[in-house]
Amino acid sequence: MSKILLILPDKDLLPFAKETLTTIYPDIEVVAAIADQGVDIVKEKLASGLEVVAARAVTAAAIRRADLNVAVVEIPRTSFDIIRTIDEANLHGKKLAFISYSEKIWGIDFFSDALGVMIRQYTVSYKKDYEKEILAACADGAEVILGGFTVVKTAQHHKIPCALIRLGKESLLQAAHEAIHIQEALDNEAAKRGVFGTILDYSDEGIITIDKSHRITAFNPLAQKFTRISKLAALGQPIETILPQFNLEKVADLGKEDLHSIVEVGKVKIMCNKVPITVNKKLYGAVATFQEIGKIQEMESKIRQQIYARGHLAKFHFEDILGKSSSILSTVEIAKNFAATNSSILILGETGTGKEVFAQSIHNASKRAKGPFVAINCAALPAQILESELFGYVGGAFTGANKEGNPGLFEVAHGGTILLDEIAEMDYVNQGRLLRVLQEKTIVRLGSHKVIPVDVRVISATNKDLEVLIQENKFRNDLYYRLNVLNLELPSLRTRKSDIRFYVENFAQEIVANSGVIPKFTPDTIRILEEYPWPGNIRELKNIVERIVATAKTSIISSTFLESIFHKKKSSLSALSQKEKRLIQEIQQALQNTNGNTTAASKLLGINRTTLWRRMQKFKIEY
Repeated sequence: MSKILLILPDKDLLPFAKETLTTIYPDIEVVAAIADQGVDIVKEKLASGLEVVAARAVTAAAIRRADLNVAVVEIPRTSFDIIRTIDEANLHGKKLAFISYSEKIWGIDFFSDALGVMIRQYTVSYKKDYEKEILAACADGAEVILGGFTVVKTAQHHKIPCALIRLGKESLLQAAHEAIHIQEALDNEAAKRGVFGTILDYSDEGIITIDKSHRITAFNPLAQKFTRISKLAALGQPIETILPQFNLEKVADLGKEDLHSIVEVGKVKIMCNKVPITVNKKLYGAVATFQEIGKIQEMESKIRQQIYARGHLAKFHFEDILGKSSSILSTVEIAKNFAATNSSILILGETGTGKEVFAQSIHNASKRAKGPFVAINCAALPAQILESELFGYVGGAFTGANKEGNPGLFEVAHGGTILLDEIAEMDYVNQGRLLRVLQEKTIVRLGSHKVIPVDVRVISATNKDLEVLIQENKFRNDLYYRLNVLNLELPSLRTRKSDIRFYVENFAQEIVANSGVIPKFTPDTIRILEEYPWPGNIRELKNIVERIVATAKTSIISSTFLESIFHKKKSSLSALSQKEKRLIQEIQQALQNTNGNTTAASKLLGINRTTLWRRMQKFKIEY
């Protein structure tokens, strides 16, 4: 069924109209009717999807008065129709009166002079006034009356000369063209309503809209679910009457948004965003979108899980911690016990003792194992950068900041564990911010006032004595007690020499794998390795074993070959002073903090790069 109907005032015009429109607008239906007859036809066709009606003046007015749910286009009379009528009726030299229903034709004076006629226009607002205007025109000297079917019929009744102005091709095409445009606009509007309706129906948020008089105009399924009010009961009602807690009318009146407000509906707490609806700076109402807080937390958890899956992963487990000495075995047992708790842990240990391996193993053995594990080296970043990395920032918080802002590592670690390595190197200001996070379990991004709750277990690690730093006013004692709820001290390699043979053989087997012969170490070589102080602990031992495997010419590793690897004899290896040992440890720590970048490491140590390189050569330090 056609959505467009063209109603003509005379059935004699039907063949001409159909012939004119069929080729260009085949989807337009054409019928003949006048006034109330046209109204009856429209009523019949509404059920079949009729949306646009084109009709002459009287019929168009009758359809509008009937208040039917259709768009109405008035078929115009054009100058061409009048000129054609004057020419066909041979009315040149006559005094003419053109009488129409609320219709004026502009430029009639121009073609009157050109055709040698005098034409005067008369318009009526009601059909019953036709007779009055016809008689008035005759009194004004009109010789012939021009008009449509109703005008001609009335003139004929009074035996007054008249001529029918028939609709021409131009009028029909103009009306059809306008009707098509209206239909396209209606289709586009319907498509927009469909999209809007789909968004409303399938949005994962509750949505309520109100007009400027505060009456509800949209109420989607989730809004019905949260409020337990049906759409039928809500639409058209003042928002302040049925949902006063939303305060949406204030947004509609003042034009100011209200974001992230907590609204209680029944026993459910929801997070609500309320914004004004403005078009060309004019207020037309407001819209509220909202979600149950529990759902937001659930989504937040999924997002964090995705972040976790992209790389914030703890790789090590307690099974990966090697060693057979009683000291390492008892340390592992203590760590396993700590994993069962949710308390903060402070791990103490020299460089290379495996502090992060223990931290990851604790995480993987805890109830937080499915959450993210995030690690940061507090000594590797300047204070301001460390602050933004830990706590995040909003767009424009500082020069060079990402315009969209960035979540901090505490946000990323939500539901999991964060390792603050080299905690002793954290500056005093950031120590204060960290203390607040531990106390309040919330963070505030740089440049923001919004408080974000976080659930994170904090494991910190250091190779320094924090109690000494507290005495030197370099570390906050209140933070120390927050971090040091549980204390795990890792044994150095030199205190468990019995593990060295075990480590050497395991490292050699791991390095060679299936690509070569596993070297054998003589008792003398093992003794030399056991007597070396190992300031770099397990990391340094593994580096030495890698060098041995890479450079050995035979499968038996002799003491002579080992001494060549060290570039010193056994007596020299054991003759390091405490100052030299401390210097070696500082250099190794700086290299660890900068991922082996000697330029950055030299800056941390306060020496130039050449001096660092010379000391690394002297002490055979590799990274």
